[in-house]
Amino acid sequence: GEARPLPFATGVAVSLLGIGAMLATAFFAAPTVHGPLGFRGFLVICEAALLLPAALVLLLTRASSWRATLGLPARGETALLVSAGLGATLWVASLGLLELQYAVWPPAPGYIEGFRRVHEMLRPHGLLDALYSVLAIALVPAFCEEALIRGVLLPSLRTRLGVFLAVGLSTLAFALMHDAYRMPFTFAVGIALGALRLRTGSLVPCLLAHASLNTLTFAAAPFLDDPTGPLPDPRPLLGLLLLAAGGLATFFLWTRLP
Repeated sequence: GEARPLPFATGVAVSLLGIGAMLATAFFAAPTVHGPLGFRGFLVICEAALLLPAALVLLLTRASSWRATLGLPARGETALLVSAGLGATLWVASLGLLELQYAVWPPAPGYIEGFRRVHEMLRPHGLLDALYSVLAIALVPAFCEEALIRGVLLPSLRTRLGVFLAVGLSTLAFALMHDAYRMPFTFAVGIALGALRLRTGSLVPCLLAHASLNTLTFAAAPFLDDPTGPLPDPRPLLGLLLLAAGGLATFFLWTRLP
């Protein structure tokens, strides 16, 4: 049941091409944010560009075994339920990490304003609109990013570099896909997702954990941030408590993985 990874050079090449395609698409498609597709359509297009090179290689060379190459077969209901819970506990831990980072490295005011504008553009107006936002901000990114980083790149790196370097370098690629301020957070989450991929032998738990983390971030944003108020004072003690609680809960769920 082990996945059959792409060769080392191929896996690295399609991953770099995918990241480049995503960045190029984001640059050239930026005007569409205010067009008919809107911001959510823009996000979906950028994420699709990320996975496109790898998807083409898989369809052209492994049309009959692409599921096995990505590691998509599931590994039991228990693993799936625990993985969805891991997304929630990692979200709590990431809040703590961001609080601690905020205490020593406050972001520029423009950065916070940018995030507030993003959440305003994603604010749903009805049930279907909310589902579309979850699709664009949680489900599509989780699938495309996990399929490339933990489905293609991590197994390919492991064939040549071993477990630790493979997880570290694939996580670094994952972190570099995000902005500089979120890199500590995405690197920490990426390490956990890489370990989850190796522990379960399947990509599906990573998809569930990533999607649940993103969904919680989107759903909780209106309750955790007041766009009309000033930036809060640093709260390092709160950050430590959240990081400890999320870390312990993550460890507890990890021990429940079959």
